[in-house]
Amino acid sequence: MQRHCLTLDLKNDPDLIDQYINLHQNVWPEIKNSIQDSGISNLEIYNLGDRLFMIIEANADFSFEKKAKLDAQNPKVQEWETLMWEFQKALPESKPGEKWIVMNKIFELK
Repeated sequence: MQRHCLTLDLKNDPDLIDQYINLHQNVWPEIKNSIQDSGISNLEIYNLGDRLFMIIEANADFSFEKKAKLDAQNPKVQEWETLMWEFQKALPESKPGEKWIVMNKIFELK
């Protein structure tokens, strides 16, 4: 099982943040299916102010490259992603067009 942690910021507007949260409490079924079809078994998003944190648990075959290819071929995912850009803002460290950025693990207590 793979685990990935990612981060992204939202536009700092309380109304937009509320809308974003509401959309994620009612994610379109096609989006849920596309997530599962990519090999992700669990995905959680956390919010604090305008900061988002995502945890992905995926099977051994999962890759971000594979998911990107599947997403590019899925019109409903493209519609969702276009909608999400209304609320999200890229981090300074991101590449052009990049949203979520994979974080580096710096500590683990076992």
